[in-house]
Amino acid sequence: MADNDWRVTVTLHDQAHAGRALQSLREHEVKDDVRRRLGHRVAVSADGSCVFLYAGTEIAAREADRVVREIMAQRNIGADFAVDRWHPGEQDWQDADVSMPQTDEQRQAEHQRLEDEETRESLATAHPLWEVRVELPSHHDAVALAGRLQAEGRPVIRRWKFLVLGANDEDDANGLARLIRQQAPAAVSVDAEEVGPLVPFAQYGPIPVW
Repeated sequence: MADNDWRVTVTLHDQAHAGRALQSLREHEVKDDVRRRLGHRVAVSADGSCVFLYAGTEIAAREADRVVREIMAQRNIGADFAVDRWHPGEQDWQDADVSMPQTDEQRQAEHQRLEDEETRESLATAHPLWEVRVELPSHHDAVALAGRLQAEGRPVIRRWKFLVLGANDEDDANGLARLIRQQAPAAVSVDAEEVGPLVPFAQYGPIPVW
C-alpha cells in the first residue's frame, strides 16, 4: 500500500486476545461486503496488545474503525480505539481531529517548534538526535577534512575513511551536510540521519554534539 497516512489503533484490554483479534479481522477481511466498504485499502499489523489498521484515506480509516469495533464487540474482546493521522511536520501520529497547518507561516512555525524540541532533547541527554556520516575516497582525504572541521571548532569522530559528526536537530544536520559537501572531494558520500536519543553511532563511540 503506497499511502497509509491514516491509522486505527486497537488497544486490547487483555494481550492474550491479540491472536484471536487478528484472526477475526482476517476472517472478515475476505468478505466481499467488507472489502467494498474498506475499498481494499486497509493493512493490518500487531504489536503486543495493540492492533493497527492502516488506511490511505480518512473515509477508509473511519470505516475500518467502525468495522473493527463491531468485530471486537461480537467477539466480546475489550479494547480501546483511536483514529490517528500521520503528521508530516511533527513526524509522528496525531489524533485525527488535530488540524494540519494550512499556511506557509503555520508550517514554518510548526517546523521551528519541532526543531527546538529536538535541540532541547539533544542537549538534555547529551546525545545528538541527528548525525552526519561522511565517507571519503581515502584515509588521506578523511584526515584532511577532519582537520579542517576541527580547526573550525567542530567535534569530529574519524575512523579510517569515515567521519561522524553530531547535530542537535534536522536543520543543523542538513546545514552541516551541505557545508561538508562544499569542502570535501567530489567523490565524498554525505548522509544526514536521525539517530534518536541515547543511540550513539555504536561502532564509533559517543558522537560529539556541535
